[in-house]
Amino acid sequence: MKDLKKFLEKKSDKNKIIVIYGPTACGKTDLSIKIAKFLNSEIISTDSRQIFKGLDIGTGKVTEEEKEGIIHHMIDIIEPNQEYSVGEFKKEAEKIIKNIFRKGKIPILCGGTGLYIDSLIYDFKIPKVPADPILREKLEDERIKFGNEFIWKKLQEIDPDYASELHPNNYRYVIRALEVKILTGKSKKEFREEKNLKYDTFFITPYDGNREKLYKKIDLRIKSMFENGLLEEVRDLLTKYKKTDFGMQTIGYKEIIDFFEGKLNFDDCVALVQKHNRNYAKRQLTWFRKYEKN
Repeated sequence: MKDLKKFLEKKSDKNKIIVIYGPTACGKTDLSIKIAKFLNSEIISTDSRQIFKGLDIGTGKVTEEEKEGIIHHMIDIIEPNQEYSVGEFKKEAEKIIKNIFRKGKIPILCGGTGLYIDSLIYDFKIPKVPADPILREKLEDERIKFGNEFIWKKLQEIDPDYASELHPNNYRYVIRALEVKILTGKSKKEFREEKNLKYDTFFITPYDGNREKLYKKIDLRIKSMFENGLLEEVRDLLTKYKKTDFGMQTIGYKEIIDFFEGKLNFDDCVALVQKHNRNYAKRQLTWFRKYEKN
């Protein structure tokens, strides 16, 4: 917290903002509450899974009790059957940031979705590339024929940074990124290369660098989610939404749907959710390396 106090005390020509980042299960929520109470400020979630209403246990969504009266934004904003682009997130979150500035407070960004964080703190434009229905249909046919992993690996070859942020099951984002590359010759990474921080930004993470300890925490966290009603949460969601809906394809939900359909036994289901979360954490750590330089 000493570094934070120095950051708060120093003079700057830019508005100040705090970014709490790190892999899943590393303790971001607790740290964000602590800092928000210290500053009497508000938190903007930068988690692409917590935007969905009803996806609570499986996304580790902060509870009302855990909030301790701190205002949280960008949580529970769409239904699981709706899609939400990074551009839409950026537009809405920037309004909130400006409103927090007007109150004389420092916004706190907290979450594990690097692309959401980058869209807010860096001065770059998200490419406006019109969709190509024929190309998109071709890529979708490849996905159906060869699987989500196949199409994701194609993206990984041309834009590993962006692919590291996406789970293969988020195939709509994967296909869109491939579409942009093929149509423009540029990866999403290249569109983001010329960028500067828009704010005087303080980066902080509760992650201590011990990956073995992190993976154990992830496994225990997933076990706790199952013990605290994750199966019931998914079962209830399936009475309202289709299994193919965008939100239902996220980690921890798709695997349980496979369990319900008899494709996995219970122990394998739990193990797979744990594995996919560990893999997600690995991708997050790759993305967040650049923040360590600031």
